[in-house]
Amino acid sequence: MTSAQTLTPTTETKTEAQHEIIFPQGEFFSDEPPLETYLHLNQIILLIKCLDWLWQDRNNYFAAGNLTIYYSPRKKKSENFRGPYFFVVLNTTPDQTRRSWVVWEEDGKYPNVIVEILSDSTAKTDREDKKKLYQDTFRTPDYFWFDPITLEFQGFTLISGKYEPIKPNEQGWLYSSQLGLYLGIHEDKLRYFTSEGELVPTPEESALQERQKAEKLAEKLRELGINPDEIA
Repeated sequence: MTSAQTLTPTTETKTEAQHEIIFPQGEFFSDEPPLETYLHLNQIILLIKCLDWLWQDRNNYFAAGNLTIYYSPRKKKSENFRGPYFFVVLNTTPDQTRRSWVVWEEDGKYPNVIVEILSDSTAKTDREDKKKLYQDTFRTPDYFWFDPITLEFQGFTLISGKYEPIKPNEQGWLYSSQLGLYLGIHEDKLRYFTSEGELVPTPEESALQERQKAEKLAEKLRELGINPDEIA
């Protein structure tokens, strides 16, 4: 993604100047390179949306995408910060007004799960530098990366202080003990699956499933000579 360009006309009216959009600079901007494609953005939204839908009755986690994590031992936001594409922190508040994750303001908590979405410009860093950072400093138990274009997918879990590859199951899914869910590729996207092998739906997919169930039930009732519209 490239930075937006401002086209300046030769003659700018006072009204145009008044309505000029000023993009604020602040801590809520991630330190990472901008999202490279719509696939990257859509993947982040999908991971957040599905988890929030599945855990809608829970209030003890925080899931975010492309949000800066500050972790300076000296409690300085000018040093030691990273912005994972997606991360989950457990046993915390689901405060969605956070503009960043500041470790020293969050009881020293680091993410329990991190997923990086690979791109040409970040892949080497994600596979090497970030993996080492998440292993040695963050001590994040589960780390995954996924390429939405090549569909490369890898996962690691922290064992005795070192990341070990997570062995895939028969479907090629990787289990996250932190989430209690499998992560796997479905229709070229990274999705969650339950321990029973069911795809964790989006709210839209869930609503569609409910409509289809209702339609099948209505059809069955009609076969039995019952008008479903007359059932209270």
